[in-house]
Amino acid sequence: MNKPKRYTITSALPYTNGPIHIGHLAGVYVPADIYARFLRLTGNDVVFIGGSDEHGVPITIKAKNEGVSPQDVVDKYHAIIKKSFEEFGISFDNYSRTSAKIHHKTASEFFKTLYDKGEFIEETSEQLYDAQANQFLADRFVTGTCPKCGNEEAYGDQCEKCGTSLNAMDLINPKSALTGNVPTLKETKHWYLPLDRHEDFLKEWILEGHKKDWKPNVYGQVKSWIDDGLRPRAVTRDLDWGIPVPVKGGEGKVLYVWFDAPIGYISSTKEWAARVGKDWEPYWKSEDTKLVHFIGKDNIVFHCIIFPVMLKREGSYILPENVPANEFLNLEGNKLSTSKNWAVWLPDYLLEFPNQQDVLRYALTANAPETKDNDFTWKDFQARNNNELVAIFGNFINRVVVLTNKYYSGVVPKPNDLSSVDEETLAAVKAYPDVIASSIERYRFREAQQELMNLARLGNKYLADEEPWKVFKVDEERTKTIMYVALQIASSLATLSEPFLPFTSAKLKGILGLRHNEEQSDVVISSNKQIATTHKDESSNDALGWNDISTKNIILPSGHQIGDAELLFSKIEDDTIQFQLDKLEASKKANASTSSAQPPQPQKEEITFDDFTKLDIRVGTILEAEKMPKAKKLLVLKVDTGIDVRTIVSGIAESFTPKEIIGKRVTVLVNLAPRELRGVVSQGMILMTENAEGKLVFVNPDDANVPNGLHIS
Repeated sequence: MNKPKRYTITSALPYTNGPIHIGHLAGVYVPADIYARFLRLTGNDVVFIGGSDEHGVPITIKAKNEGVSPQDVVDKYHAIIKKSFEEFGISFDNYSRTSAKIHHKTASEFFKTLYDKGEFIEETSEQLYDAQANQFLADRFVTGTCPKCGNEEAYGDQCEKCGTSLNAMDLINPKSALTGNVPTLKETKHWYLPLDRHEDFLKEWILEGHKKDWKPNVYGQVKSWIDDGLRPRAVTRDLDWGIPVPVKGGEGKVLYVWFDAPIGYISSTKEWAARVGKDWEPYWKSEDTKLVHFIGKDNIVFHCIIFPVMLKREGSYILPENVPANEFLNLEGNKLSTSKNWAVWLPDYLLEFPNQQDVLRYALTANAPETKDNDFTWKDFQARNNNELVAIFGNFINRVVVLTNKYYSGVVPKPNDLSSVDEETLAAVKAYPDVIASSIERYRFREAQQELMNLARLGNKYLADEEPWKVFKVDEERTKTIMYVALQIASSLATLSEPFLPFTSAKLKGILGLRHNEEQSDVVISSNKQIATTHKDESSNDALGWNDISTKNIILPSGHQIGDAELLFSKIEDDTIQFQLDKLEASKKANASTSSAQPPQPQKEEITFDDFTKLDIRVGTILEAEKMPKAKKLLVLKVDTGIDVRTIVSGIAESFTPKEIIGKRVTVLVNLAPRELRGVVSQGMILMTENAEGKLVFVNPDDANVPNGLHIS
């Protein structure tokens, strides 16, 4: 296979306004890690880059809501995210952050280069502005209706329902996310990247050059964007959190996060190169390097149109070879939602499923949203573990190791003449590296993992057919050959499983006595826990590589000593899964309770004290109540107000029966102008509100002994 020897692999930078959840893992980080680990095992020069995106508007909103500074927010969540990735075994060569000095310098220099080359246009235009907050409303500071799909909860930079990238001015019925107010328009100056000038380049590079090798979902979305006609895209924002615009006239403005963030891949590579003593430039500027971006579908436009235009116009950078974006992962039939706590958070999983990182990796890969949105369910997670990892992979390894220790004290036996079945089995094993590699290189990670499990199935079938536990009683020499072949399958699994199940691979190599150290991998197994460590570039000469499975006649030689049997996987019981389902159900109920209540409305126009004194609010008692004929919502009440008994029509019939409110003490606005409703004159208003469950309740006097007619002031 003719492949570049040098790879730069990037994964989308997560916002540091919350922890990582399974949607992030399935969409971006697990596939990127599988790819990076595979490339290292096949002898390539790989740098796998990650980092935290710390300048997005969601961060400033989080800070405002929590009453802390944006720096406090990013420091907190950067530490949480970085630790979670390490414990989960995502093998970044460098995980940086966009608040780092090297990133501020790199992004500022990149902007200045394009500015000096005249690549931006400068425009003064009207932008949405919240007068009460004294702030322009960029991106997620504004919400409204998506002009594409009609979603009423779209953001000013993107609609998360249809994936369309938006500008705040595109929204229908926009509202400030800060105050709820309807924004006004106010003039401001910004710099724009004129994407429309680069349509010919994009058509040639993408529509002609990558039609066959890019995923259909990626190619289709990019083509739609280009076909609709590109427009200039602002690269600056009126904010006080971010990288200051480094040119005259940029005071009080920062670089747009989607200009700043992808440059984070470059600055993180610089940081890595300085740490390990390498030159960063070949990884971004050599035509021998293959650049691959792993992202979710909501980031396609930025990585396939905006960032490539930036790189092309800067002039010295390579362009991505591929952008294998995944679709979205749902949870138990519903869209993942961080605001509604409808998610499986990685820190929680690591705490509640200790030493079971690979089970989640396996389940997410088996159900990865590679071509369409997919659904994660806890029952499927349990079934994948119990019926596949435990019953197929783990069962095969356990039987091989137990029998080897039982019959030969853990020493690999010397085989005798191979039967045709033995030869066919070993030949099949040798074919698996190329089969799995072919799927990985086409970014079909579900398919690749399935092929790995087919190798485990091959091992189980071989043992079941040859039955060494029976043969041993009548032909010990034949049993040696059977166990020798089975051990070759086991050692092949130990190596080929590493991209998918790195902790399992390390443990299995330990059992089989194969070399698996820090130089060859980034997973270390201690006596009681698994720890992810930083990957090192040097590889051990003694460690089996990916291609050794195909080329070496003997993988595990006769006379080699293996260790004692250990379970690779443990069965997950029903009560464990029920606990997770109960957690989600609790989240659903809590969210239903919160969402059913009307959110606080913006403050109405100010009134004077004299206006307030005009209201005559008194305590009263409902004496009679009956439903108004042919009216679904209305009750006709007789109310003793202390000054008289009057008729009041109230729209509460869907919440209360007439019988249950007779004798109810209520608060009444008595000097409201009379109004005729369906032929009945209503002489006042009963004051009502909603409780936390969204149900109507009366605004009652605190003291039940307060007499009717008492004026409330």
